[in-house]
Amino acid sequence: MFRFLAFCMTLLALVSTAASAQTQIDLGALVVDPSAAIEVTSQTLSVDQDTGTAVFEGDVLVIQGDLRLSAQRVEVVYGSDTAEIVRLIATGDVLLANTQDAAEADSADYDITTGLLTLTGDVLVTQGGTVISAQSMVVNVTDGTATMQGRVRTMLQQGGTE
Repeated sequence: MFRFLAFCMTLLALVSTAASAQTQIDLGALVVDPSAAIEVTSQTLSVDQDTGTAVFEGDVLVIQGDLRLSAQRVEVVYGSDTAEIVRLIATGDVLLANTQDAAEADSADYDITTGLLTLTGDVLVTQGGTVISAQSMVVNVTDGTATMQGRVRTMLQQGGTE
């Protein structure tokens, strides 16, 4: 149970940090209420104390306020010497969204020790009328920079007519 609570606390930190980074790189304005409860729903949860992992599988949905993370599988990896979470890996139809912005990918890997969030496989970021797609995107949540690679395509909307 302690590790599950640690997962929830770290997920909160991940979402808050990633949201700040996206705002800095102008890929979205995710707003997270850090005091909001975190709800995780899945078909199954497997915990392996020997390997230091917890795996949520089957229509995984993580909700905190207006923020949603969905995937078919979310693996939580703990440090070998501590109960601290060092990595989160989401696979299968990954979607990170709020009421205004969204990022989609086949998988997402957040390495907490390096501060790198890597989205791979048909990455699609939407913000209002702006859409950016690529095969991969790496976001440095520490300094707010991002790099997209693999046939990057951008559609920018310039002021609308009223």
